[in-house]
Amino acid sequence: MNDQEPTIRSRELGLALSRKMDAIDMSQIQLARELEWSPSMVSRMISGKRPVGAELMSGVLGVLRITGPKRRELMEMARRATELGWWQEFGDRLPPELTTLSAQEDSAILVVNYENTLVPGLLQTAEYTAALLEATPAIPVGEVGDRKRARQLRKEVFDRRRQAKFLFFINEYVVCCAGAGREIMSGQVHHLLTMSVRPNIEIRVIPESAGFHAGRMPFKLMEFSEINPVVHIETDTSALFIERADSIAGYKSIAADLSRIALNEGHSRAWLAKVASELGAREDHDAKRPAGIFELEEE
Repeated sequence: MNDQEPTIRSRELGLALSRKMDAIDMSQIQLARELEWSPSMVSRMISGKRPVGAELMSGVLGVLRITGPKRRELMEMARRATELGWWQEFGDRLPPELTTLSAQEDSAILVVNYENTLVPGLLQTAEYTAALLEATPAIPVGEVGDRKRARQLRKEVFDRRRQAKFLFFINEYVVCCAGAGREIMSGQVHHLLTMSVRPNIEIRVIPESAGFHAGRMPFKLMEFSEINPVVHIETDTSALFIERADSIAGYKSIAADLSRIALNEGHSRAWLAKVASELGAREDHDAKRPAGIFELEEE
């Protein structure tokens, strides 16, 4: 197998092995001798440039005396380290920042996503995504089709074997904005309700009554088994990946403040159910009115 550009999974795996080697005071040369490998093969495995299959990894973990849940976790990493991610089939037809984000989502163990104006990408219905992308002039027309498909394929992350925990904070405005049209929003809110009952997904609404709060702009905070957390910030024309420890700490503080002011899971679900009911009850002609905020009727 030829060397490859390290993936997040292969980097995590190499880092976990390196930490264990440090803990038991074993050098790469000693590990190579125990495995009867060349030192360069061990070095490339640790760097993530040379993933090894499950059978070879089983031998590595045996030499390093890694057992129990950690062994199962690392074996899963090894099995998936050589898998092609769905985003790789697009080649260079997607922006590199989107493929990087998709790879990170696929490897994360915790994803905290805050949105103040739009439904989070991973929770969007196909119809909502289409309406949004087609109304975004910064996206080249030739990329819209691939972006739509990629947005739907990203949702496979919810069904992977080693599931992550997802926590979504959304402002009330996100659901009450009728920009996509009432019929699309009706389907979208029902989809949010469906997703909110999944055991690894938590959706919490920040009510307008909360007033000013720490959430100024959307962000996605991703944590991993071994490598340091990453914050992803996206605009219409660019994306930023933040890894500095002090910045990460700041975003964790923001997430903590959002958790303090947001409705809890049960109340958020009840609120979404009320919105879904109101959307379904409105006359069809309401869907044709200009985009804006619609008010829920008082109970």
